[in-house]
Amino acid sequence: MSDLGADKRQGPCREGEEPKPTMNGRGKSDPAIVAVKLANTAGKPVAEPMEPRAGAKGNADQQTTCRAQNRESVSHALERIREVARHKKKEKFTSLLHHVTIDLLRAAFVKLKRDAAPGVDGMTWEAYEIDREARLRDLHSRVHSGRYRALPSRRRFIPKADGRQRPLAVAALEDKIVQRALTMVLNAIYEADFLGFSYGFRPKRSQHDALDALVVGISGKKVNYILDADIRSFLDPVSYCPLVHEAPSNSSL
Repeated sequence: MSDLGADKRQGPCREGEEPKPTMNGRGKSDPAIVAVKLANTAGKPVAEPMEPRAGAKGNADQQTTCRAQNRESVSHALERIREVARHKKKEKFTSLLHHVTIDLLRAAFVKLKRDAAPGVDGMTWEAYEIDREARLRDLHSRVHSGRYRALPSRRRFIPKADGRQRPLAVAALEDKIVQRALTMVLNAIYEADFLGFSYGFRPKRSQHDALDALVVGISGKKVNYILDADIRSFLDPVSYCPLVHEAPSNSSL
């Protein structure tokens, strides 16, 4: 079993740093293939990606430093998990909940879409942001004490091109925060085991990356058949999980 809290690594670690793998290597993930789009204003200086905003008066520098330290703390904690998952394949991970810190919950909150539809609680990203730190401390306390309970998801239907409707479950905002935080921890573990040609529901990968990799594959090798399959309404039945929906009411995270 791995005690990640006591595991310390020497040397600098960067978020998402991986050795360069092969496309179909087992236990490795090949980097996503992304087409490069050139700037339209050729020969002109490239504009900054984001314009600086006017800083708040008072302790703005202190707040910026604190945010940077929090991000670095989360990055290093996840990198320690990646190192154990990458180099100790036979180790079993236990007691991962201590990695769900206030800093990780804050990082998860920042990653949420600000204009996403609210769940049954009616809470929006902007409303939660007003008293964010106090709310995150309370959420962190409930998660670690076993008092946290997920709210029911709000059902919405998205129209499809063929006239049918795709059911969509909208989680409450705090449930999204907890889900995102847990996903960040689990991704650090399981990304080391995914195959290079796996693209579904993985960070920094999309269907466009899969198509780009497919083009590279069929251009460089002789291919006789290509199978394109889609399981009808696949996400409808799997949205029900006995482990979650049939768990005892007093179960904790």
